[in-house]
Amino acid sequence: MYIHPLSDVQSESIGAGTRIWQFAVIFKNAKIGENCNICANSLIENDVIIGNNVTVKSGVYIWDGTRIEDNVFIGPCVVFTNDKFPRSKIHTDKYPEIRIKRNASIGANATILPGITIGENSMVGAGAVVTKDVPDNVVVVGNPAKIIKKLD
Repeated sequence: MYIHPLSDVQSESIGAGTRIWQFAVIFKNAKIGENCNICANSLIENDVIIGNNVTVKSGVYIWDGTRIEDNVFIGPCVVFTNDKFPRSKIHTDKYPEIRIKRNASIGANATILPGITIGENSMVGAGAVVTKDVPDNVVVVGNPAKIIKKLD
């Protein structure tokens, strides 16, 4: 495991071989698997579980209620949102779960709304806005994201 000295890592649940780069912030209760790469300027909140072999590129904030399975790629500046009706200083006790299933990839600057599941082996195109669940083995693009291709 490698933790850059300019990162703020409070969690002790980080797997072997994982690398965490400068200015990353990882909260105490976050769980990160083995052989992950958490790039610069990322933030991972408490109620987050990340599997093995996951890449989180720079500028990604992963909020409470997010579950990322093994072998997932999260592109730069992907936006996860966990509150359907956000208001300043008003918080909920439980956030809708976002689930990114095994082998999925999410392109740069995509936005994933609360409560969404991205299916196994699926791809979300750069800049897509995902407003509903994505099935397994498809490619989605656009705003709102729509299926453009099925994968074998």
